[in-house]
Amino acid sequence: MAKPASIQIKLESTASTGYYYVTKKNPRNQTEKLEFHKYDPVLRKHVLFKETKIK
Repeated sequence: MAKPASIQIKLESTASTGYYYVTKKNPRNQTEKLEFHKYDPVLRKHVLFKETKIK
């Protein structure tokens, strides 16, 4: 049986609050790391979230 194409990744806040989102990504189609401006409820602001691996 084949492995699934999508992997889970963690989008971690660059504001050092420790808050993160978990999402899926297909590394075959999207080779670069993801960066999004999303809401950080600890700061109550929109900040940049960067992709990191789930440990």
